[in-house]
Amino acid sequence: MLALRLARGARPLVQLRRLLVVAASAGVGFLLLCTLGWAVGHPAGSMLRLLWCLIPLAATVQFAVAVARTDPGTKPRSGLSAVGLGPARLTALAAASTAVSCTLGSALALLLFLHLRGDPTGLPLDGAAADLLAADRPVPVAAAALLLALLPVTASVAAALTLRPRARRATDEATREAPAPTGLPWGIALTAAGLAVETYASRGGGGTPLPLPGHFDGSPAGVLAGWTLTAVGLALAGPGIVHLSGWLLQALRPGAVRLLAGRALMTEARRIGRPLGVLCAVVSGVFAAASLYGPGDERPFGPLTGLGASLVIGCAAATLLTAALESRQSRADSTRALRGQGAPVAVLRTAATTRAFALLVVFVPLTWAVSTLAALPLSR
Repeated sequence: MLALRLARGARPLVQLRRLLVVAASAGVGFLLLCTLGWAVGHPAGSMLRLLWCLIPLAATVQFAVAVARTDPGTKPRSGLSAVGLGPARLTALAAASTAVSCTLGSALALLLFLHLRGDPTGLPLDGAAADLLAADRPVPVAAAALLLALLPVTASVAAALTLRPRARRATDEATREAPAPTGLPWGIALTAAGLAVETYASRGGGGTPLPLPGHFDGSPAGVLAGWTLTAVGLALAGPGIVHLSGWLLQALRPGAVRLLAGRALMTEARRIGRPLGVLCAVVSGVFAAASLYGPGDERPFGPLTGLGASLVIGCAAATLLTAALESRQSRADSTRALRGQGAPVAVLRTAATTRAFALLVVFVPLTWAVSTLAALPLSR
């Protein structure tokens, strides 16, 4: 009940982020239910379709955790411990709020799924996807409940683990001290391993090298595993790449703008580096798929594939924007101190533009290189 009261009294921007979590959860729940509906009539290949659904599920969980981190109602403040709202209780409230948002999205997905199957009658588009969703066969209630509960449980547990007092304190101390992130070598190794696994899994296959789930042909599990390793590697390498970019930006006798921009990138490398790495992996996957299936080819994907791709891209971009907002909030004291010492507003804006330009210069070629290497073995 307290979580609902805090949610009701939040600002419009916070409510918008929560509504985006609800929408993403509804999309993931609908994909999972559609996979279940297809598995009822076509048991063969249903496991591979479920593996495809795990990608938008992971992206939605990441976005839900990012929204929970920036929720002002769950941040420790002076005086709250006296009324029983200590750090542990606030973490529980953040997990409960995340669970409520994801559960609401799952409920909306269930209503849409049943409506398109033709179970609730009397509404527009009633039974419009009856053949696709196996409306002539009963859907296992236990399996549907398990799939719908998967996202709320995973997102709430991830939020609780991320926002627990010890983890939050360690993250804040590491951000303040800014030691170079140590995940860059591991990230490079995992990215190379993912590309190697993808190359090995794509050998010897006939026909379409990577059929997408919209045609219900399944997909090679090895290629999917290779893409997953690549995405994890880029996520691990992201903070190190951002830190290195900030260090290079302020090298060789920097002025005030480059010094401010470089120090800000080094300080916020852990916070924005991982979402940047995930977005790089997502965009590179989209480019690789676009290079495989040109405009003249028969599209091997349908609306469900488009929905899944939109969820992954949207959640990755929204997570990055949320992390950028969190970084801006963390720099509020430093910005006020600089303004109090007479720093011009134009200098601060130029530093922000320089940071964005430096990240584009680094991550755009990296995304192009990864997408080219990922598509090369699949196009043979």
